[in-house]
Amino acid sequence: MAATRLIPMHISKGWSLKDSIKAKTDYAENPEKTNDKEYVSSYACSPQAAAEEFLLAYTEYEKHARRKYDHEVIAYQIRQSFKPGEITPEEANRVGYETAMRFTKGKHAFIVATHTDRAHIHNHVVFCASDISNTRKFKNFFFSSFALQRVSDLVCLEHGLSVIKPRPYNEREKRTVYPKRESFRDDIRMAIDVALSKRPKDFDEFLLRLQKQGYEIKRGKHTAVRGKNQKRFIRLRSLGDGYTEKSIREKLGGIEKGKAPSYKDEDFDLLLNLQDVVAKGKGPGYEMWAKKFNVKNVMKAILFLQENGVRSYEELAKKAESTAKRFDDINSEIKGAEKRMQEITDLRNYIFNYSKTKETYVNYRKSGYSKKYFSEHREDIMKHKEAKEAFEKLGSKKLPTVQELNTEFQELLTKKKAAYKEYNEAKDSMTKYQIAKYDIDKILGIGEENKKDHNKEKTR
Repeated sequence: MAATRLIPMHISKGWSLKDSIKAKTDYAENPEKTNDKEYVSSYACSPQAAAEEFLLAYTEYEKHARRKYDHEVIAYQIRQSFKPGEITPEEANRVGYETAMRFTKGKHAFIVATHTDRAHIHNHVVFCASDISNTRKFKNFFFSSFALQRVSDLVCLEHGLSVIKPRPYNEREKRTVYPKRESFRDDIRMAIDVALSKRPKDFDEFLLRLQKQGYEIKRGKHTAVRGKNQKRFIRLRSLGDGYTEKSIREKLGGIEKGKAPSYKDEDFDLLLNLQDVVAKGKGPGYEMWAKKFNVKNVMKAILFLQENGVRSYEELAKKAESTAKRFDDINSEIKGAEKRMQEITDLRNYIFNYSKTKETYVNYRKSGYSKKYFSEHREDIMKHKEAKEAFEKLGSKKLPTVQELNTEFQELLTKKKAAYKEYNEAKDSMTKYQIAKYDIDKILGIGEENKKDHNKEKTR
């Protein structure tokens, strides 16, 4: 469950545009809050140089729009807070990334920083007010916060997280208030589904699976269970259709008889065999089989393969591999550009620092390297030394001018933005083939054991 908030970010009073943007991104990427920036991701920008890229993008937008306001909105922040104990930092960052991507429709560069310094894990998503093309600004439309919450809820549902139940508009309750807990019976039904998905051999093993989930079992004429914080035992027969002891025993018998078939021959018509699997699945154990393999996803996979003319498992595997390689190549190209952009940013800062502190360092030398002078001008002297060391590492290479560095940075930024379009297409294609292959592997029973058997047959 995630509570969200959309916050416009203005130029702070008395601050420059550059300092305002940097302050906002620095707070989000705070190493102490993000486990030394382990939980920071980004889109269409580099996390290390996000502030500078946002600044360049917004400056270009101002030139295009031919207008400038003192209290202009320069960026937006999405705060996304999760229920304590429900999500890991890694998954929270993925949820934040997907939420930001869908809400901005991929038109705005953003960073996602997951903070773990509070009891509740939460995301700070900062996205640039101007779009990637630098021609438009994000419009904070009426009820945009409700649209954001809806997008967040959809992403949370897809990740198996709970969502905040909608409340009438006239109820002025804060969205951060957690909804009332589901009933114990709902928890037990969910625990039963989990236990059955482990394919227990018999009813005793099924009860053992429930015990491992923290449930106390009471045997007798009517089997009953009691979970954490439950005062009384609840009988299985009171859980409704599909969850009584009789229903569970019938399902356990069906699991043994109604296993999904497993194919090991790659030279088969994939679509015909998949349709055969679905047709034959209407016998005993079909309900459990459907829950485990998610028939809806399988149907989507079959439709996707038909549209793309894939009719063998071997062809599907090759497509999944080739699309993954294409995505990796484009991703490497973007990362290379980002690395060089970071180098340019650092070198540009060294040039600025060297120029600003040159006079101070000359006076330090004239003072005979006085300790008193050093203590009074420590920061400037150290910046100057750091810049000199950076220049020495370049060796005999001619030091580029700031104008040359700015030109190269802008070229790399343009190249990276252009690559992101292909990046998104490649990622979308790769994701679809990977999901289709995963679903097909599941329905055909092609797992590690099947693959080992298949390899043994090939070597004979």
